[in-house]
Amino acid sequence: MKINKSYIGTIIVSIFVGIIGTMCVYKLIPNNEGKEKVVSNVNVTEADSLNSSIGKINDAVVYIASYQRNQLAGSGTGFFYKKDNNKAYIMTNNHVVANSQKVEITTTSGKSYEANVVGTDEYADIAVLTVDLEACSLVATLGESNQSKIGDTIFTVGSPLGIEYMNTVTKGILSGKDRTVEVSYSNGDSLMEVLQIDAAINPGNSGGPLCNINGEVIGINSLKLVEDEVEGMGFAIPIEYAITIVEQLETGKVAKKPLVGVEMLNVGDAWQLYRNGITVDENIEYGVVLVNVIKDKPASDAGLKKGDVIIEFSGKEVKSTAYFRYLLYKQKVGDTVKIKYFRDGKIKEASIILDESAS
Repeated sequence: MKINKSYIGTIIVSIFVGIIGTMCVYKLIPNNEGKEKVVSNVNVTEADSLNSSIGKINDAVVYIASYQRNQLAGSGTGFFYKKDNNKAYIMTNNHVVANSQKVEITTTSGKSYEANVVGTDEYADIAVLTVDLEACSLVATLGESNQSKIGDTIFTVGSPLGIEYMNTVTKGILSGKDRTVEVSYSNGDSLMEVLQIDAAINPGNSGGPLCNINGEVIGINSLKLVEDEVEGMGFAIPIEYAITIVEQLETGKVAKKPLVGVEMLNVGDAWQLYRNGITVDENIEYGVVLVNVIKDKPASDAGLKKGDVIIEFSGKEVKSTAYFRYLLYKQKVGDTVKIKYFRDGKIKEASIILDESAS
């Protein structure tokens, strides 16, 4: 029997096309064998609005302008925390009004009033202002930061970048408690105990209230960590600490600070110590070195002298001059504090009765 060659060719082409088609289908259709796809319907909503809480604080917040030689030198935020029969009291940061010759506040009504700086405390970064009673339409409710927990919702109200953005609200969580951050002052560094938050803090927010979800003030916004690689690290002064300072300042008195009567350097400040003619034993790894002990002051009365290295203050290891000041300012004038110090290869002890600083 004779086979038609064209017929055979058709069959071969058909088989080839079939194989190619099967392979394409196999490649294009995903293999779902052994896989189970579960789809859930999830509704993401904002559980609670802060609108009512903001209403409890908003009208108590003011914009603060600080002037020198009739020129705007800086601005910040403050809030009414108290009023009596004659005037209203505003709490803010010291650095908002420091060195000002005139201070003016603007309320949410749009009216401006000249304010009187009653008292300031550089180390606590707290200041108290007073204005005419008519300026105050709402007094903030003060809460307790020690009742707040990590992760609690918080919000701030302030005037970032000036009056144009007055009463801006930012929201976040309480990121940390009992933090200590190093702050530079006119006569050296110290540590400040603060609350850490992730809500946006910008220039102009300083002095404004940090509030819990109920609209109660639990802190005063004070500073933020500013580095290119860091975001969302702001800090606030706990309201409990602020109130202890405010109670002194609102009477017009200078907040009392304890005094030891020494000038210090860190153990690691080798060049500065050398310039002061002091050589520190190489076995001493931490502490503060006394480069000057003021006559007839507490340290001098306790027998301390130049070259002594204080390694412990009130039971705490002294790691730096900043930490020494931090420990010192937690004490009260008149307290007796035990210290340990290194002299002539030996550890000695002394008791210091803290005096009152002149400033």
